[in-house]
Amino acid sequence: MFNDIGPLEVVTIVVLAVLVFGPDKLPKVIQDVMRTVRKIREFSESAKQDIREELGPEFKDFEFEDLNPKTYIRKHLDGDELGLKEIRNGFDLKKEMAEVTDAVHGRDSDASASSSSSGSSGGRIDMTKKPDDSGKDDRPPFDADAT
Repeated sequence: MFNDIGPLEVVTIVVLAVLVFGPDKLPKVIQDVMRTVRKIREFSESAKQDIREELGPEFKDFEFEDLNPKTYIRKHLDGDELGLKEIRNGFDLKKEMAEVTDAVHGRDSDASASSSSSGSSGGRIDMTKKPDDSGKDDRPPFDADAT
């Protein structure tokens, strides 16, 4: 609950409490504060239990901590139900970027050069193909019925 309070701050709070309440009243104040904290915890637990009962049996494993978006996402992604680790491990960004760069610059990589010589592209699209300029007209054929 108080993860960010250091030992120096705790000592400062204790010294201030002794100065404000005095050594005689301090045990009574601590008991009152602890009783109030217990009552607040009991109230929140009973409210959570009432909400779970009202939601019904399909929400019996509902956790209120899941309402925090970070906790919810962390819980569902760490379970790796979606197979994200396999996708992440199977994707080599450097290799993919090198292939795209080679295709843009018109260079054949070693893998594509051997597969393109056999006539098949091996599942890859050859973006380096140039249109055939064998003297054909660049205009599309005229269709009188379409106009």
